[in-house]
Amino acid sequence: MSAAAHHAPTSLGVSHYKLAMWTFLGSECFFFGSLIGTYMSYRGKSINGPYPLDVFSAEVTSISTFDLLLSSLFMALAVHYAKLGEINKAIAWIGATIVGGLIFLGFQVYEFSHFYHEGLTPRVNLFGATFFTLTGFHGAHVTVGVLLLASLAYYVKAGKLNDPGESTEIIGLYWHFVDIVWIAIFTLVYLLEYT
Repeated sequence: MSAAAHHAPTSLGVSHYKLAMWTFLGSECFFFGSLIGTYMSYRGKSINGPYPLDVFSAEVTSISTFDLLLSSLFMALAVHYAKLGEINKAIAWIGATIVGGLIFLGFQVYEFSHFYHEGLTPRVNLFGATFFTLTGFHGAHVTVGVLLLASLAYYVKAGKLNDPGESTEIIGLYWHFVDIVWIAIFTLVYLLEYT
């Protein structure tokens, strides 16, 4: 019997677990909205360098963005197969999503290291402070997502979930949210500098 059968749906027609995730993601919209708003309000106001175009690499960031967006496709496939009850395929796509997340984090570590060697740190100027705060918190969310996915893969494989489809969908909501936030960051922080 599925977890949804054990718990009556909310008045919105979804389980309490899914509603809790949507509520959490709503609060995260405010959190990231404030970080992005702060970055944008201080954009271009640093009185000393390095400045964004001194350190940004459009190629590196574009590749890492493509990787993260591809991982969203993998997550959608994991949800699809988990709902069909094809557990091995679901786990394989969860694994692919984890790899995509780890690659993205690797790019972020490379980028932060490169920026540090170029003289950009959170203490150098307004750009450094707001950039590292915004992208650092996003990276922390990706890290949490990778850990959630690894736990999900373990519990699905072990057969310890009453409804693997719903559990995978709920973690998938979080993963897609993290990807959507990155699209906003990539557009407003990186691409805007090249226009």
